Amino acid sequence: MAATKLKRRPVKPVRASNAIRVVTKTGDSKGRIALGSQFANRPVIIESLSETEVLVKLARVIPEREAWLYENPEALSAVRKGLSQARAGLLSDGPNVRRDANLAAKLGD
Repeated sequence: MAATKLKRRPVKPVRASNAIRVVTKTGDSKGRIALGSQFANRPVIIESLSETEVLVKLARVIPEREAWLYENPEALSAVRKGLSQARAGLLSDGPNVRRDANLAAKLGD
């Protein structure tokens, strides 16, 4: 059996943002510390790892009344498909309210 030739591919360098950075800070009398501008006005999740360690992660929050969409794969797929179609300019004409005055009257304001 012939040996397979391997092609040399460039190795991607590790990004500096992946490096662990250690900063020492002192909490105030109420136990508060400033996290820095990258956390300003953004929701975070704080995990207590032990009595002496916490992990702070940036988070995205989904409003309770919209969470159902992410729990329903079929509905989420339909919404994503519709958004994709809209971005591509594939829009429907929509209802003709003048032609269907009865429906418009039933719907009201």
